[in-house]
Amino acid sequence: MYEQQAHTLLNDILNEIEAGISKQDLRYFYTRLGANFYAIHSLFERLYGHRDDFKAQSQKLVEAMAWQYIRRPEDLRQKDIEREADHNWFLSQKWVGMALYSHGFAGNLQGMKTHLNYFQELGVNLVHIMPIMQCPKGSSDGGYAVSDFRKIDERAGSLKDLNELARSMHERDILLTMDVVLNHTSDEHEWAQKARQGETKYQDYYYTFENRNVPDMFEQSMPEVFPETSPGNFTWDEEMQRWVMTVFNSYQWDLNYSNPSVFIEMLDVILFWANQGADILRLDAVAFLWKKIGSTCQNEREAHLILQLLKDCCQVVAPGVLYIAEAIVAPVEVTKYFGEDAVIAKECEIAYNATYMALMWDAVATKNTKLLNQGIKSLPVKLERATWLNYIRCHDDIGLGFDDRDIELVGYQPAQHRKFLIDYYMGRFDHSHARGLPFGENEKTGDARISGSLASLVGLEYALEQGDPQAIEDSINIILLLHSLIMSFGGIPLLYYGDEVGTTNDISYLDDPYKKGDSRWVHRPVINWDKADLRNQPGHPQYEIFTALKRMIAVRKEIDVFADFNNRELIDVGNEHLFVFERYCIQQQHQRVLVVANFNGKPQHLNLDELGSWGNPQNGQLYDLFSGQRPDLFKNALVIPAFSFYWLQES
Repeated sequence: MYEQQAHTLLNDILNEIEAGISKQDLRYFYTRLGANFYAIHSLFERLYGHRDDFKAQSQKLVEAMAWQYIRRPEDLRQKDIEREADHNWFLSQKWVGMALYSHGFAGNLQGMKTHLNYFQELGVNLVHIMPIMQCPKGSSDGGYAVSDFRKIDERAGSLKDLNELARSMHERDILLTMDVVLNHTSDEHEWAQKARQGETKYQDYYYTFENRNVPDMFEQSMPEVFPETSPGNFTWDEEMQRWVMTVFNSYQWDLNYSNPSVFIEMLDVILFWANQGADILRLDAVAFLWKKIGSTCQNEREAHLILQLLKDCCQVVAPGVLYIAEAIVAPVEVTKYFGEDAVIAKECEIAYNATYMALMWDAVATKNTKLLNQGIKSLPVKLERATWLNYIRCHDDIGLGFDDRDIELVGYQPAQHRKFLIDYYMGRFDHSHARGLPFGENEKTGDARISGSLASLVGLEYALEQGDPQAIEDSINIILLLHSLIMSFGGIPLLYYGDEVGTTNDISYLDDPYKKGDSRWVHRPVINWDKADLRNQPGHPQYEIFTALKRMIAVRKEIDVFADFNNRELIDVGNEHLFVFERYCIQQQHQRVLVVANFNGKPQHLNLDELGSWGNPQNGQLYDLFSGQRPDLFKNALVIPAFSFYWLQES
């Protein structure tokens, strides 16, 4: 379609919009809509142009955007303008995040408000609150089975509590990140209830079928997400007398995005939460948004078109709001969720760097960096105006989604190596002090994913039980080593609550009948604030970890080259225990930092003469930014202690 024709259609739509909208001050709305409408209309037409109601749906789409713009608070509109003027604001090294459950961290949203000083004390200025929308009292997949997209679950608080928390966070320059579950609803959602009652309109919001013919066609190519706990991709609903697609769990009904009404509803949900003060929205399970017979129903081209359309519409209403793509997929696929533009993220500005996370866990288990170095070489380059979310731990399990070819290239056999890692983190070797639990274990194949807190997986729980000072020190050093790498790699580091004070596995979930079958709850702790207060008392692990992370965060924020502008170069140093890369300033090459990490339990050395100009610094000396000291050198060989790291700069 020619742009002229698109604008003609836009004028027709605006002329038909009800008078209540047209009386509002929509100057910025009209400017942004005019700039983005050609792209919006083109995408909407590609997805839904074959439908007889296309024009009517196009009008509903514009009306939904206009009403949410009208409802957008003035302070958020002003923030949009500021961020439009500084479009690279989120690439700065000053951002450091933390993900948490509000009930586990502080009881509820009001409790979180009273603990905002904790984030400031540590240096965290981006807080991701895990799902708090209304969900069933029983099984809810940790809040990801949403029964009302516009209500806060009463266990977390109220919408008023969230608004007050958002205002308090913004006053302290802390960004609020929230979840929007795009792929599915709870079977208790109003739409699902009306579908059960026989309303065709709402049955079309989901994938429902009278018999197994179509489901069986889908099942031929669709993998199972949770084969042990929720086998298959369809569930028979007795009340509706129909089969419904349920990719994740039987109580989570997949939304049908081939229906434009679903798209408009979910766009409205996204903009609703943007208007409540969310700076960043984490879009859950985006790889699953489009279903097609004969495919895996993951990473389909139409799923990307949906995300592009959601982004373009958000650019009209709330351009200061960012999207996180929750797409835990192969490296070659994950960067596609930034979009296919050469520079600008046309889908989501931020994506989870799950590959980096899994590779670091491999290095911890093997005590070498062979696969880590190889895997990073295979990680596609991101767009210039997009960034990674780098993390060690999250609310989910740890999957071992390495590329088989990378595993083979470093001399391992893929199936055997994954089994080694599973056994290592389950503590099945004498030399392993990990206290992990299996998740989604398949007894037939031996496949499994890993649950467990960071502290328990690296051996701190074991070391404390044994009262072994050396093991305690090693575990703490590994915790700091891993954090040093998410802080320096390039992107936004995302800590996971409890890790900053060495919280170990929480087995209280076994007392809850709705949680005991899901081992992931072992690393979704309820923070013991008496123990957390030990962060202020020297001699305790909480103090050692918290104090070091506090310094690490403060130093990171002062290092300009840690901003994320694709300014990282991996360096092969010929020592399989070391992970080494350089961060540099694109404009000023002399501004650079050498990151050196030792994953082995013994000291390692690195000949600086083999690292070009690093062997002969202009000012004659190297300085470790984190410790504030000169590194150990012997005949121009850098000595890296066991489980330690350097952030080196010339001084």
